Amino acid sequence: MFKIVEKRQLSENIFEMKIAAERVARAAQPGQFVIVRVREGGERIPLTIADYDVEAGTVTIVTQTIGMSTRKICALEVGEALADFAGPLGRPSEFVHMSAEELKSRKYLFVAGGVGTAPVYPQVKWLKEHGVTADVIIGAKTKDLLIYIDEMRKVGNVHIATDDGSEGYHGMVTGLIKELVETEGRNYDECVCIGPMIMMKFVCLTTKPWELKTTVSLNALMVDGTGMCGACRVSVGGKTLFTCVDGPEFDGHKVDFDEAMRRQAMYKNQERKANEEHNCNCYGK
Repeated sequence: MFKIVEKRQLSENIFEMKIAAERVARAAQPGQFVIVRVREGGERIPLTIADYDVEAGTVTIVTQTIGMSTRKICALEVGEALADFAGPLGRPSEFVHMSAEELKSRKYLFVAGGVGTAPVYPQVKWLKEHGVTADVIIGAKTKDLLIYIDEMRKVGNVHIATDDGSEGYHGMVTGLIKELVETEGRNYDECVCIGPMIMMKFVCLTTKPWELKTTVSLNALMVDGTGMCGACRVSVGGKTLFTCVDGPEFDGHKVDFDEAMRRQAMYKNQERKANEEHNCNCYGK
């Protein structure tokens, strides 16, 4: 059992939890994920690692209440425990293998959307610890849905974009990217984008004319997390890969996003049915 040692609500339907998982914390690297189960026999939920503390022996996860299983995770309180917390899994971010000299010569732009801001944080934090201060764009529909702003400002140069203009740049993250690159003349060696699938698609379309390497994380496609179920198949450069074992990070300019979005929608009917059954049981119908 893996005890919850801290919990806080970041915004509507988004919760952060610190989990006592010493072995996972010791081995974790930016870009990797864990498999979580609330109870024995329950659904396996892949969640990207949002932070880890080797000394404290904790791993931080951020969960949005989208379906039945994520609601069950978020309903747990401090002192309660998860049945399983397996990891770290997946390939870490490419930059963790670079030399100090190579890292310091590179300029990074991170683009985070919604709950995708959480897995961006350990990457920006890791770079800061290795002498690289990255630019970070955090986007959301409105300021009330922004998360990890204070944490990110401690490790990177933060720029905010909201669809309704309630904070920062008024518009989509793609517009703010163009402002930084075309108007302010900033040059980057790589863009890392994590967020909703549609956002990542249009970020890649924005950066492609500049031939700016763009890495995306397709963690939202994962189901089993081991490559056995095949649900996370994705076409990258015309080849079929598995998000959980070959990723979760890929060259965004080679990803077939339309196929990925179709695959992401495969289980909506089952999820809707599960939610309806849960609501009926709750209200005694």
